[in-house]
Amino acid sequence: MASTDTTKTVRSDAGSVEAGLDALESSVVGRTPLRQTLTGKVLPPLVAVAVILTAWALLYPVVDNPTKLPSPAAVGDAFKDAWLRGDLLRYIWTSVSRGLLGFAFAVLIGTPLGLLVARVKFVRAAIGPILSGLQSLPSVAWVPPAVIWLGLDNAMMYAVILLGAVPSIANGLVAGVDQVSPLFLRAGRTLGATGVRGIRHITLPAALPGYVAGLKQGWAFSWRSLMAAEIIANYPDLGVGLGQLLENARTAADMAMVFEAILLILFVGIAIDLLIFSPLERRVLRNRGLLVKS
Repeated sequence: MASTDTTKTVRSDAGSVEAGLDALESSVVGRTPLRQTLTGKVLPPLVAVAVILTAWALLYPVVDNPTKLPSPAAVGDAFKDAWLRGDLLRYIWTSVSRGLLGFAFAVLIGTPLGLLVARVKFVRAAIGPILSGLQSLPSVAWVPPAVIWLGLDNAMMYAVILLGAVPSIANGLVAGVDQVSPLFLRAGRTLGATGVRGIRHITLPAALPGYVAGLKQGWAFSWRSLMAAEIIANYPDLGVGLGQLLENARTAADMAMVFEAILLILFVGIAIDLLIFSPLERRVLRNRGLLVKS
């Protein structure tokens, strides 16, 4: 009788475990409906922007000093004038093209460097701390030596981007590789996935969440590094990007243009994240069953 009760209890516990697993599986997020996306992700930022603009409009009469705080209308006029002159898109494209190309070079360098640091103990001991230190070094610190080494040209801009972004990309990949289960690596070796094949089919796919996080942070460092380089190394032959626009506005003491440049820099950074990195991150997490309903 006791044996029968024990069997029933075991079956009941097994059923509970299966039900729990089914519940976990059913909570995995699929494709989000468009209406839910609009109400959950598009509407809240629009409301936040409306609140900020309202607060700005109310604060402007209190400050009552256009040289300190321009009105929203004045900033809007600055955007309108730049658009009518045909300069607005040129400002954006000059910086975005530099940033994306520099980031692509950083990925090509940071990815193999991260794999090397993650898989070779001597290399990790030798340059791992250096990469962490470089990641914490402000990007603006690289501008003076880059100008001295390479002069005032685009090569200097790309060098500053690389020095700012490569450590973040490499460290992100190292963190991702460190989180790969040893069972995956052993299973891969058993199936013949060693060397480059093991990296391609086992290590990199398993390390994707950490790698994508490193790429996302690397882009942020790329953008910040580029803005620092454009602000400091202002030269006519380089063209006018968003950093140069901000510096020109400061020189002219034009606060409306200053706010225009700041808003454009912020807009581009947010747009790249929303259009590229956030969807990539969600896709990686969804494919691994890590994106669940809260």
